[in-house]
Amino acid sequence: MQTSLFKKKRKSWDKGGNKFTFIDLFAGIGGFRIALEDQGGKCLFSSEIDKECVKTYAANFNDYPSGDITEIKPSSIPKHDILCGGFPCQPFSISGKQKGFQDTRGTLFFNILEIIKEKTPKVVFLENVKHLQYHDKKRTLATIIKHLEELGYKTEWHLLNAKDFGLAQNRERIIIIGNKHKHFSFSKIKTYEPKIIKDILEKNGNFEYLKPSEFTILPKGKWRKQASGLIFCGYRNKSIRINGTRPNTEHLSRVHKQPNRIYHIDGTHPTIPSQESSGRFWIFDGKKVRKLTLNECFRLMGFPDDFEKVSSNGARYNQIGNAVAIPMIREVTHQILNQLI
Repeated sequence: MQTSLFKKKRKSWDKGGNKFTFIDLFAGIGGFRIALEDQGGKCLFSSEIDKECVKTYAANFNDYPSGDITEIKPSSIPKHDILCGGFPCQPFSISGKQKGFQDTRGTLFFNILEIIKEKTPKVVFLENVKHLQYHDKKRTLATIIKHLEELGYKTEWHLLNAKDFGLAQNRERIIIIGNKHKHFSFSKIKTYEPKIIKDILEKNGNFEYLKPSEFTILPKGKWRKQASGLIFCGYRNKSIRINGTRPNTEHLSRVHKQPNRIYHIDGTHPTIPSQESSGRFWIFDGKKVRKLTLNECFRLMGFPDDFEKVSSNGARYNQIGNAVAIPMIREVTHQILNQLI
């Protein structure tokens, strides 16, 4: 069987000549790893507890991540330049229960701290959901920063959006960077023009279309292109929200639950959530309404087309919703190398 371009690229990096080393915590399916290897990094250690993610990670990197981070001794982890990871966001997500550090998963941040204490990496590079900045009246983020600074890391954070890095998805995420010697400047990160949904669509496939009776497309005069780039243009003919809504507001996206909203392909796509297991993302091309394919969802995060997807469809949708926007992580890494390493 012919080796994919993606795997050929991985093999070439394994031959040496790396600029820096890193560890990949809460590795998921490897979005961080792709981005950092693209910048010349060598992964020395990875950790992931989800069995389906581990299978996907192994299929693509020929490397089985260690399991539960709470059972890993920090002393067993190799010395490295960059500690990176998108630590579990559900405790802080607006779509979750927002228990933060009261949630067991929220305390996993303190396992990160134990590794930092033991290994003192040059750079700490973390990613989390937008709502982290507001959680618990802003105390949660302040606590995270405080603990990193107590370990001697000059720490900065910023909200970045995937659409500013050539992706067709409005996906805001907090990036936290810590370094022993100097503050990281987010102002030097290069951004570029977003794509639109039309740019990432497959030309052929077993597409799932809605019947005309199953949806309503609004008159063009009622389409609204939001600042995020989204163009809400219609909805599935399902029940709308009742509490707090006024009559004749069907043209407003907020009265429809997210899985029932339809977006035009000339705009960006909303954030792909981690809770989705059915891929209920509907687009309108001017003629028909169809669901995004799994490959298109992976493209919205910057994964290459030959990235191997070995899990069930439900697990794949969950994996992509938990993944990082690869081009965004790649650009941040580029500046980490320029500024801090």
